[in-house]
Amino acid sequence: MLKLLLVGHDDKALSELESTLKEYDDVELRRAESGEAALQMASNNVVDLVITDERLNDMTGLEFAGKLLLLNPMINCACVSPLSPGKFHEASEGLGVMAQLPSHPGKKDAEELLRNLKHVKGLVGGA
Repeated sequence: MLKLLLVGHDDKALSELESTLKEYDDVELRRAESGEAALQMASNNVVDLVITDERLNDMTGLEFAGKLLLLNPMINCACVSPLSPGKFHEASEGLGVMAQLPSHPGKKDAEELLRNLKHVKGLVGGA
């Protein structure tokens, strides 16, 4: 069972991603509206992946990724960001972010993210 934590206060921005992730029997999905709430949840529960919106109530998604890295560097993180891939790489370098998601990520993004997470966790064979 993959344990995912979705962080964001705008339900509409992440709704398609969330509904797609809920379709998987091997995914347990939790929600947090703020970075601090998500950090608290991640410190008290097993979490395989945190998916954060670009802006949270109390910090940016990249600020959250940095705090998550300090809390537990073994938790994977994906961030929504409208930045170009090059600018995102510069901004997220050293934060342990495994994926950049587009604004309003959809079904295809969710499926690719899960496929990559399963590969990272060793739950699927190599290509």
